[in-house]
Amino acid sequence: MNATVSPLPRPAPSPEVTAIRRRGLSVGLATGLYGLSFGALATGSGLDVWQAMVLSAVLFSGGSQFAFVGVVAGGGSALGAVLAATLLGIRNMIYGVTLSGVLPRGGVRGALRSLLTIDESTATALSGTTPAAQRAGFWSAGIWVWVFWNLFSLIGALGGQFIADPRTWGLDGAAAAAFLALLWPRLRRRDAVAIAVAAAFVATITTPVLPAGLPVLAAAVVAVVAGLAGVQRSGA
Repeated sequence: MNATVSPLPRPAPSPEVTAIRRRGLSVGLATGLYGLSFGALATGSGLDVWQAMVLSAVLFSGGSQFAFVGVVAGGGSALGAVLAATLLGIRNMIYGVTLSGVLPRGGVRGALRSLLTIDESTATALSGTTPAAQRAGFWSAGIWVWVFWNLFSLIGALGGQFIADPRTWGLDGAAAAAFLALLWPRLRRRDAVAIAVAAAFVATITTPVLPAGLPVLAAAVVAVVAGLAGVQRSGA
């Protein structure tokens, strides 16, 4: 008579893994609240609810989304909005390289990882001291940010439909304000502050002379070039 072999129980997660998963949940909720501003600004600027939600679910990069909608709200072209969003999204490629050693590269999990590689998931992952904690931090923050960001984007988008003129409620400045709120906690190092100041300076001096949307592109180019230069220096 053959004995039935019971599967071995999975080991309990370490205290660090448990703690970093909870941190990912709190990061997801805090970041997701900014989706209210994005959703309201998107539909208040002329996008419909479905367009706003596709941006949130598929593009899923707060800075890029606010850049896209900010250009549209400012009267810029669709091409300018796409270019601004794309340039700001290049930083996520750098994050992907940084985390390539501990996260899957192919298959369904690899595709999901590419979607969830954002500022918050990367920062949470890098706060871990072991590969297991880094993976747990990445997936926890990435998934919870996606859930809460899309939830609050939908709420904001539904409310934004009833705003005839975004400027009436100050939504023409919401993109800049929310983008600054997302950026501010990351300005902890001198090089990050220097890049932010340089990008802001370029945007300021080009705003009076360039069409709507192009100052955002100019500032994004400054930030991307500086970021790529920093990666090359660190790898040298």
